[in-house]
Amino acid sequence: MLFGHISDVAIMPEMNLVLRNIIEKALALDPLSLEPGSYPIDDNDVFMNVMSFETQSREQKCAELHHRYIDIQILLSGEEVIDYGVRHSAKNATVYHKDDDYQLTDTIENSQTLSLTPSMFAVFMPYEPHRPGIASEQGNSILKKAVIKVNPALLEN
Repeated sequence: MLFGHISDVAIMPEMNLVLRNIIEKALALDPLSLEPGSYPIDDNDVFMNVMSFETQSREQKCAELHHRYIDIQILLSGEEVIDYGVRHSAKNATVYHKDDDYQLTDTIENSQTLSLTPSMFAVFMPYEPHRPGIASEQGNSILKKAVIKVNPALLEN
């Protein structure tokens, strides 16, 4: 997992160049101005889902993990908390939904917490569980966010 502010993406030495370029391409589409939906960036290897929803309490949210895609979550507006864990920390996960590339769990062993404000991002690698959309201490918030899905094979070249 990697996180930061989108204004720092270009200068983060830990940011993979391929991911950096994908984030820049996605931001060039001005996701804040886009309606919720899915937007192609690079055929089936990279696409962006723009969504808007209200945060909920931690108890109302399930954690998710993906097998086929890296998840780059960019918060466009609102505030959210994300619980996350390392690979293999998801316990008692549901069956994997291959067509939609997700698996759910209620338990992230030794979970960590990340607070996002607008223009922050978090990158979750395959098999890293994350529970996005948790209300912050200030209460529920209407979020708008972009979630960029990246085929990890693109990082191998």
